[in-house]
Amino acid sequence: MSTATSTDTSTATSTYPLSFALTPSTDARAEAERDEILADPGFGKHFTDHMVTIDWTVDQGWHDARVTPYGPLQLDPASSVLHYGQEIFEGLKAYRHADGSIWTFRPEKNAERMQRSAARLALPQLSVEDFVQSIKQMIAVDGDWVPSAPETSLYLRPFMIANESFLGVRAAHRVGYYVIASPAGAYFADGVAPVKIWLSTDYSRAGRGGTGAAKCGGNYAASLLPQMQAYDNGCAQVLFLDGETGTHIDELGGMNVFFVHGTDTLVTPRLTGSILEGVTRDSIMQLARDRGMTVEEREVTVDEWRDGIASGEITEVFACGTAAVVTPIGQLKGKGFEIGEADAPAGAITLALRQELTDIQYGRLPDRHGWLTRLDA
Repeated sequence: MSTATSTDTSTATSTYPLSFALTPSTDARAEAERDEILADPGFGKHFTDHMVTIDWTVDQGWHDARVTPYGPLQLDPASSVLHYGQEIFEGLKAYRHADGSIWTFRPEKNAERMQRSAARLALPQLSVEDFVQSIKQMIAVDGDWVPSAPETSLYLRPFMIANESFLGVRAAHRVGYYVIASPAGAYFADGVAPVKIWLSTDYSRAGRGGTGAAKCGGNYAASLLPQMQAYDNGCAQVLFLDGETGTHIDELGGMNVFFVHGTDTLVTPRLTGSILEGVTRDSIMQLARDRGMTVEEREVTVDEWRDGIASGEITEVFACGTAAVVTPIGQLKGKGFEIGEADAPAGAITLALRQELTDIQYGRLPDRHGWLTRLDA
């Protein structure tokens, strides 16, 4: 048990590895029902039989780690998360390899990002070791929920909420960390297809000094209205510009963006404090360098995108994130303009990087960077 007593919740951490207690579900789905769900899971529609919970208080630190039956949370109506939005989350996947073993991809990076998000939202930081152990504990009881069909996975959602009951505006003195899991089908069931995206010029995703680099619900809530505008304009996603000048490309509502220049250069917007540091983003850059490509992190404008497509300098554009891995972008639409062709095929480099990354995740290629962690061992 942690003995942290600091009132600075941004630095309170687990001192010792936590021990997890297990309460098995008495209402777990039968094998036939589970198999029926796994045959067509969709995304985020079904959840496994158990969940992880770890409590934190300002006096005790992290304690009472447990795996319990999946079910509703009991929250007081005055819980601070409901009033002040003090919460963060992560997203990663468990993959079943051909030999039946279960692995995840770079969980330490998710743990470290969650620590940075916690620091920004004045929440306690869970240790990397305890974060990874919480994922392993989920798989220990719900490993049968990891599907085996091609390009399927079990999506893991760790999250942290301030659940102290009070209405004063300060960092909460009681917090809960949870992990839930949901089987996920193939993102592109009919093959990887380019999408159209909408450029939001009325709204910004984040501002200077804000929470753009943290993975917190408020960022996504702010993206929902412009995302609806994207749908209204026949687009699958929304793209945001920087909040200061409104000229530099930031990121999509839930994905980072990349530009392929010619055949040997990959460009992505630099991290400014307003852009989420994606694990997939970092992995794509490493794989590109492995291929001998030049990787540039710098400011990119809409004008550069337009001119690059017109001149042929920019040959491919794609987005990346945990859910879709890599999504080709065929066209950018905005008020009174279009860049690119909606029916353009996915680029060769885009597809090659996606294939290489997924091959590593599913164990079809050697893990030369040590990115995989086995969960069922």
